[in-house]
Amino acid sequence: MAERKTIADAAGQPLPPTTFEYDERDVMLYALGVGASELPFVFERNLRTLPTFAVVPAFPALMGMTSAVEVNPVMILHGEQAFRIHKPIPTKGKLTTSGKVDGVYDKGKGALITLSTDTLDDKGELLFTNTFGVFVRGAGGFGGDRGPEAGNTPPERAPDKTVEMQTLPIQAMIYRLSGDRNPLHIDPDFAKMAGYDRPILHGLCSFGHVGRAVLAEYCGNDPERFVSMSVRFSGVVYPGDTITTEMWDAGSGKVLVQAKTQEGRVVISNGAVEVR
Repeated sequence: MAERKTIADAAGQPLPPTTFEYDERDVMLYALGVGASELPFVFERNLRTLPTFAVVPAFPALMGMTSAVEVNPVMILHGEQAFRIHKPIPTKGKLTTSGKVDGVYDKGKGALITLSTDTLDDKGELLFTNTFGVFVRGAGGFGGDRGPEAGNTPPERAPDKTVEMQTLPIQAMIYRLSGDRNPLHIDPDFAKMAGYDRPILHGLCSFGHVGRAVLAEYCGNDPERFVSMSVRFSGVVYPGDTITTEMWDAGSGKVLVQAKTQEGRVVISNGAVEVR
């Protein structure tokens, strides 16, 4: 393992490689964790893997960032997420993930660290890639580049499609069983220490709901038509909230997305999905 680097010097730093072994039960549990009830995603007969499952095997690499970069885990916020699928995701397998720090950007009050990962199947073939954007509070001001501005801004017109999905009061309790056991999402005392009234929903759980909306509306629930997805996390969702996904057809297989809660707060922004 390479020596830990300071945030300012972290670009190019490798992340510890990880392995992830899973089976049909994990695929179905993930689907339930992001609110799915369609039989192809929750029943072992003719089971299919939701595209957004791609973030799950790569998530341990994100957790390994603290062993590669000198950061305080308490100050980390998951700010952005993207993935691209290179071949259909099987319903079971043993996967290996390698990654590195792609870039470090000075945002003034904090630093944005981007991580990229490649996940290979048991034949050594590239299955999917992920990009994580991690905001580290209080780590800015080191004089670095501010980084690119956010793209994928939706047009100033009504969405072409809108889908409402109500999350369960126990949604975070289910989703955490897919690997993200941060107490922020289940422990009321921990959530209050972090400044929240109660435990909040995982950003990647909201991400999964938005992915499902696009999958249904633009792919006919066929995972092989879903190519890539990228978003920015812009607000907090609580278990039990309703997530409304707004979609705009941008042409050439590109769908722009954003998501709001029932109060109209934008919680996922600058989103884009590539479909076939």
